[in-house]
Amino acid sequence: MKKTLANLFSTRLNGRVAAPVALKAETSAQAELLSAIEACYLKAENCFSRSFPRPEINFKLRGKSAGTAHLALNKLRFNPVLLEENQQAFVDEVVPHEICHLLCHQLFGKVRPHGKEWQSLMQGVYGLSANTTHSFDTQSVAGKYFDYQCHCGLVKLSLRRHNKVLRRQSEYQCRRCQQRLKPAARAEQDK
Repeated sequence: MKKTLANLFSTRLNGRVAAPVALKAETSAQAELLSAIEACYLKAENCFSRSFPRPEINFKLRGKSAGTAHLALNKLRFNPVLLEENQQAFVDEVVPHEICHLLCHQLFGKVRPHGKEWQSLMQGVYGLSANTTHSFDTQSVAGKYFDYQCHCGLVKLSLRRHNKVLRRQSEYQCRRCQQRLKPAARAEQDK
């Protein structure tokens, strides 16, 4: 049987092949990542002498996260910007990291996200150190931040928190001096 992406990413349930997960790689980096996912699953299946259902995959993750695993949905999401900027590290580190989350859920049920079971899969199956975070430069995906002020000096608030302040849904205080944070421009006027 000729192997295609549709064949590779079919979901296996009860020994039967279910409908393939429709995913079209839009870039060569995405195509390489899809191949790496299949290679990781084949390695795990060889190690455990059993099959694992293939996850739904998309490239719609935003923000500073490289990837996320949605356990109950058997779904992997990857950040397309960070993938393009860190292609080899994604293949070598992020793919096994996220797959270990799914495998851990399928093998052990509900466990700590980066607990001993996850760590043993990272080290035992993939021979990787069990790092819980990436060290990619996230400047290109960093969100917008707004300057707020307290007695200590400037504090940066995310766009989401800034909008909550504007809508009067939340107030934030400095962790050190406990003073209520004010927008930096307004803080200057209040002096």
